[in-house]
Amino acid sequence: MHIEFRHLRTIKAIHVNGGLARAADSLGITQSALSHQIKGIEDQAGVELFVRRSKPLKLSAAGHRLLAAADRILPEVEALELEFSGLIQGNVGRMHIAIECHACFEWLLPVLKDFRKAWPDVDVDIRPGLAFDALPALLKEQVDLVVSSDPENTQGIKFLPLFDYEPVFVAATNHPLASKLFIEAGDFRDQTLITYPVEQSRLDVFSQLLIPAKVQPLAVRKVELTAVILLLVASGRGVAVLPDWVVRQAPCESDFVTRPLTKKGLTRRLYAAVRDDGLELPFVAHLVAQARKKALKI
Repeated sequence: MHIEFRHLRTIKAIHVNGGLARAADSLGITQSALSHQIKGIEDQAGVELFVRRSKPLKLSAAGHRLLAAADRILPEVEALELEFSGLIQGNVGRMHIAIECHACFEWLLPVLKDFRKAWPDVDVDIRPGLAFDALPALLKEQVDLVVSSDPENTQGIKFLPLFDYEPVFVAATNHPLASKLFIEAGDFRDQTLITYPVEQSRLDVFSQLLIPAKVQPLAVRKVELTAVILLLVASGRGVAVLPDWVVRQAPCESDFVTRPLTKKGLTRRLYAAVRDDGLELPFVAHLVAQARKKALKI
């Protein structure tokens, strides 16, 4: 037996319209063509699907079984057609994001809130890129965008600049180092450095300052939340290095001071990494544009 979707639509149309003429009109075919189609369905099924000589035309027991299948299957097919249509038009899809910049959760969440309003049919998820290799996952299409401050020359991946930021030293207002105009690598030797729970090579203070100078702080304390880091710093429990925009948004700025790292200061750039064909999807391009717009306000 070979039942096609058009057969299910035929059974449904005849049942709903109660006659061949109206069913043929709803299907956009002639009554003769519909009669031929019914015969073909019955030949395939091997049973009669209609009670002959009944007015209006009625389904047999076998016909009702096929109608039940049509009621179950056709809505799923229509939903799938709509989904595929949305994918083609670019308004349905998936936006799974990996973040290699730990502090960027607080910056990205408001961006995603606005994004969800514009693209309600796009599935959004965030994965901390610190827990796995984000760029290989991007190439394997396990994620769709990576937020990173470490661009790489990787075939198949584009790094789109989002905004520049300055990693700054943060200490309590009464900390001895607060009197300095700028902070150097050697100043960390007798300090407890409070950081995010990230590999040292992925932290700006280590990759850009301490590792090149071959300096290790007295101790490193790892803390998950930015607010807790700032609370500990303000309490004199240690010092930190955070992006300047993170500190500017802190509610208790008067409890700590910021100083540049080195006399010239350090400048870093945040990127959105996408696959080469990533921007062909309009919602990906929209997210990158919204992220850049948000960056102008921080």
